[in-house]
Amino acid sequence: MTENTFMEEFVDVLRKAPKVALFSHISPDGDCIGSMLAIGLALQKMGKEVVYYNPNPIPGNLGFLPGSGCISQILPNPQPKTLLFVDCTDLGRVNLAKSDIQSNSTILNLDHHISNLNFGDINWVDAGASAVGELALNLISQLGVEIDLDIATNLYTAIVTDSGCFQYSNTTAQTHRLTAKLLDFGIDLAFIHHNIFDQKPIAQVKLLQCALAGLEIHADGQLALITLSLEDFHKSGAEQELSDGLVNHVRSIAGVESAVLLKEVGPLEVKVGLRSNLWLDVNKIAAQFGGGGHKRAAGCSLKIPLNEAKKSIIGATEEALRIGRHN
Repeated sequence: MTENTFMEEFVDVLRKAPKVALFSHISPDGDCIGSMLAIGLALQKMGKEVVYYNPNPIPGNLGFLPGSGCISQILPNPQPKTLLFVDCTDLGRVNLAKSDIQSNSTILNLDHHISNLNFGDINWVDAGASAVGELALNLISQLGVEIDLDIATNLYTAIVTDSGCFQYSNTTAQTHRLTAKLLDFGIDLAFIHHNIFDQKPIAQVKLLQCALAGLEIHADGQLALITLSLEDFHKSGAEQELSDGLVNHVRSIAGVESAVLLKEVGPLEVKVGLRSNLWLDVNKIAAQFGGGGHKRAAGCSLKIPLNEAKKSIIGATEEALRIGRHN
């Protein structure tokens, strides 16, 4: 089936649905929240009843997004028959299992991760898109909804965050063409960028200080690794979500191909963020531990102590770097 077929099926289901529940992933970022809100606002303009769900609080730097106050941490009850999952590789990314979904529901799966498990009844997954925001923009256009300033602000936020301000390798000519359309709606670039990138809580800066204090370099300078323990979060006063993006500080070290952040979220649970610069496929590394994502950005969780997790990840990454050097 072609992407146009998936798009047509999405449009057909959404046009017929009187009520839609939108879901986005744990540790929410600009892409999942911006895309979810843009689609939801568009559906509301069509006269649909819309409910928004995310398991976690919305990060403070995304609180400016139009409609963000409508996102609930309580699952909709009763569930609508039409459920749209945004930027989720699988139901686990929303802390859900198949048994949590009513059997007569229609699951729409909109995503751009290469590791997506195609868990929906209709799966529109495009790994070539820089952000789900690109797909959301196409979907809204196909629904025939006129984009307004609020929708455009959400879509721009989705694309600018997941493309790394258009510097990641997933940025394409199409990314810029779609973004140019959004600029025509008069969005306030300075305001958006200030909120997203220039408003870091002091606790996040202290958390970065903790992370950099334990910086390790491996694989002849190609691997940079930082760790955050539960004590680091306690010391800095930072919530878990404030660790998002910290790995990019060490990814920028000259000579580094792979950057890793390991954060302890429980006595026997470690979340791992993997990034690469030019050629290493970190999605393959994450897949070894039951995770996934993109070639240049992926993640996984390990149910072992932090030190053991560190050894495992270092070993797997060093091996991937060694193999890559000889290919």
